[in-house]
Amino acid sequence: MDFKQLMNTPEYDFLRDNPRLGKRIILLGIGGSYAYGTENENSDIDFRGITLNLPSDILGLTEFEQYIDQHTDTVIYSFNKIIRLLLECNPNTIELLGLDEGQYLIKDPVGQELLDRKTLFLSKRAAKSFGGYAGTQLRRLQNAIARDSLPQSERERHIYNSVKNALEDFRRRNAMLDQGNIKIYIDDSDNPDFETEIFIDAEYKHLPLRDYKNMLGAMNSVIRDYDRIGKRNRKKDDNHLNKHAMHLIRLFMMAVDILEKGEIRTHRTDDFELLKQIRRGDFQKEDKTFSEEFYNMLAYYESRLEKAVQKSALPDNPDMEQVGRFVEYVNRRAIDLEAGR
Repeated sequence: MDFKQLMNTPEYDFLRDNPRLGKRIILLGIGGSYAYGTENENSDIDFRGITLNLPSDILGLTEFEQYIDQHTDTVIYSFNKIIRLLLECNPNTIELLGLDEGQYLIKDPVGQELLDRKTLFLSKRAAKSFGGYAGTQLRRLQNAIARDSLPQSERERHIYNSVKNALEDFRRRNAMLDQGNIKIYIDDSDNPDFETEIFIDAEYKHLPLRDYKNMLGAMNSVIRDYDRIGKRNRKKDDNHLNKHAMHLIRLFMMAVDILEKGEIRTHRTDDFELLKQIRRGDFQKEDKTFSEEFYNMLAYYESRLEKAVQKSALPDNPDMEQVGRFVEYVNRRAIDLEAGR
């Protein structure tokens, strides 16, 4: 497909006409399945990009984080916003720095300078960020399988385990939650639709409301993912199930590349066949669960990621001084651009 030709069609006129985009776009590339090389006949076309902040964002009172065009599945981040995400090695944004040359649709000199400095954003934070996204994919996979194959009480036990893992992960990252106690458990339910149900007892003192809200949100997201999958029709659900399985493995592959080699490899040239096998259901059994071979593969990548973190030559955190100097340089360029200099 000729993506550059598509970009120049009327439905993408916003790229040229919006005052925050146009000549301010420094990088625009292909996203999603076409970026990974795992697309099929049903794949959507996604564009991802970066645009310079306006001077009023940098010096004044305006704020801008991203532009989203839902009709074309296009997301363009402000420069300052994407820098914050890149510093965390966020999988959805770091992949924009690892496309093949032909997958970039717009790349101006500032965009090239960002690509030239992409290793500034690589650190051991990748293990946490990619591992977190992989964990979400795994929960979706497990929840869907549990929904189809287990009685209600066992499904509730499965969801309980997923919620418990999400809670433990959240507590590791939020020391404030040591100021009290929370207990989740399964007990008989009064709800006629349930045999058993997950319950919660919590007692905290002087805990910021936002922290408590975020903790509940982390647990609620597990249940929401489960319920969302449960509402899909079977054929569509099978497709999503295999897609979740594929992205689970792909995330581990990308994380291992970053930690072992210091490379961002979005277009999975050497892994096309394996990833496409997963996506088309070659590892799914007739009862819709996944084969032992798939779970052995998953265990292999989990182990490899753990070892990669221990042996990686990457720093624990990015060099904030170098990143700060680059951000200041680019934002000065953004101000000059507005002034016509």
